[in-house]
Amino acid sequence: MTINGTPVDEDATIAAHDAETNDYGFDRLSLPLILADMRFHRGDPRAGDPVPPFDLPTTDGDRFRSTGLDKPVLMVFGSLTCPLTEASGPGLNQLHRRFGDQVRFVAVNVREAHPGENIPQPHTATEKFAQARAFRDHHRFEFDVAVDDLDGTLHRAMSPKPNSAYLIDQTGTIRFRAQWANDTRGLAEALEAMVTGNAMRRENLAHTAPNLVRSLGYIDEVLDRAGPQARRDLWRSAPPMAAMAALTKLLPTISPAKRGPVLLALIAVALTSGIALWLGLS
Repeated sequence: MTINGTPVDEDATIAAHDAETNDYGFDRLSLPLILADMRFHRGDPRAGDPVPPFDLPTTDGDRFRSTGLDKPVLMVFGSLTCPLTEASGPGLNQLHRRFGDQVRFVAVNVREAHPGENIPQPHTATEKFAQARAFRDHHRFEFDVAVDDLDGTLHRAMSPKPNSAYLIDQTGTIRFRAQWANDTRGLAEALEAMVTGNAMRRENLAHTAPNLVRSLGYIDEVLDRAGPQARRDLWRSAPPMAAMAALTKLLPTISPAKRGPVLLALIAVALTSGIALWLGLS
């Protein structure tokens, strides 16, 4: 595969993923971390696998356990500084209003995706819980927010993607996984199949490019919230992504969810017009 036009060895990407999990609570974003998020890897839990055992506290003083499930669970990973989570929040709230009576929704607060001076990577349980509560309140989640431990034990066991989602049945078996939880249509399709008892049309959803494009309009506000270091780290690690996010500020009257697609359309029109003009003059 290629990243920004540069060939990248798949095995090297997986190795970077493995190395990254040994430094789970990073303070500075890096390119290997970004590359590791771009796809699921061999051995990551998938549909048909049992969910790894866990027992997590929630921000409301309850517990979220892998055993004793009385109904299916939609488990979503996220953090306060994750643009994908920012993009997925409204859709998750809508899905909860639609399916919440039949499926337990749980957002698991994990490591910060873009730590900065204002929202650093938590290094104590007190900091972790405070940020989990801020995460819950920011998104106005009306469902459980569980708190993974500082080492990200559950997150790493599931594959530490910043905003992946898993649909788990009452036996603790994974029935569906999505790499990005802002794919609301795909999540709704899986949830509908689960509550109606129908077979899943798709058991794995990983439309990386369109989901990243839809998140572009959220990156700038997330970096503002996290702090200047988060912005510098993104420019250092992924300049094209940082540049695209900065350009979305030129579209303030368009909703954040549509800024990325509109920006790409405008760039395509500009490039096409430029090429046509050049050909006409040559």
